[in-house]
Amino acid sequence: MSNELILDSLRRRFRALFSLYEDATATMTLEQVNHREKDLVMPIAFSLFHYVNMIDSSLMMLTGEMFLCNQEILDAINLEVPDHGKHRTVEEMHVQQIGNYEAFLDYMNKVFARVEKYLADLQPEELTRLVIPRPFGPQVANTFSARVAADEGLTVLDCIECWFFQHGMRHMGEIELSRAFVGLQGMTS
Repeated sequence: MSNELILDSLRRRFRALFSLYEDATATMTLEQVNHREKDLVMPIAFSLFHYVNMIDSSLMMLTGEMFLCNQEILDAINLEVPDHGKHRTVEEMHVQQIGNYEAFLDYMNKVFARVEKYLADLQPEELTRLVIPRPFGPQVANTFSARVAADEGLTVLDCIECWFFQHGMRHMGEIELSRAFVGLQGMTS
């Protein structure tokens, strides 16, 4: 498959994935997003903020441009734990709550638009550029992307697929399951 076809597929898949998040967030209340089924079970609030904030910061690895999130955005969203939680424990993050849903949605939409612009402007030959060479450091070594990486390391395509798409699908699955806990349906058949 040519890099042009791969890029076309990525652009379509991300629009579809982001539309699931847009539809899910449009059909949930703040109370549903913050619902805690029981201790040590992550609320939808965790999955939402974690995924959006991680792709915001991960885009910096690919573009060199600073991420969007700053103290003003964190203050506006008013998180219980102002952190994406990647390096924290379940015990620390299962209490995650979003205080201002509208501020979160604004941030999410800006991050999604930024990713889609990046994909729209991405040149096909850039997909094979090496981003993180082997051997991987401890923050990468135990990740899904490390399992996907070729012998030389992680390419732009690997990072887009793992950090953005696979990661987003995983958390959408959590969100779909959690929606059932609050009396809502899943997002797709």
